[in-house]
Amino acid sequence: MNTRNASPNSAPHVTIRVSGKLFQGHLAYLEQLVQSAIECRLWPLLSLAHLEELDRAALFYLIDGENCRFALISCPSFIRVDGPGKGTRRSLAQFCSRIWPWHV
Repeated sequence: MNTRNASPNSAPHVTIRVSGKLFQGHLAYLEQLVQSAIECRLWPLLSLAHLEELDRAALFYLIDGENCRFALISCPSFIRVDGPGKGTRRSLAQFCSRIWPWHV
């Protein structure tokens, strides 16, 4: 299943819970879970509600995959930043483009 052409709304979902610390060494396993979901024609939802810490590699993995390989749900406040309007959220890519404009 090519997720770039598939609508996440039309695919069944599966939630992958990420908790504790997410570092570069964990990304291969997380990518394996995401890829397995895609191969099963499921849209991966990464639940980050209990994520406590992540490194730069993990942050960029989330930025690069958000909304094209998986969706992010239940993000802690240190990952999501409130947007200018009440109740709006910026994506990780939008937030990080302000911090590291050369990346996005």
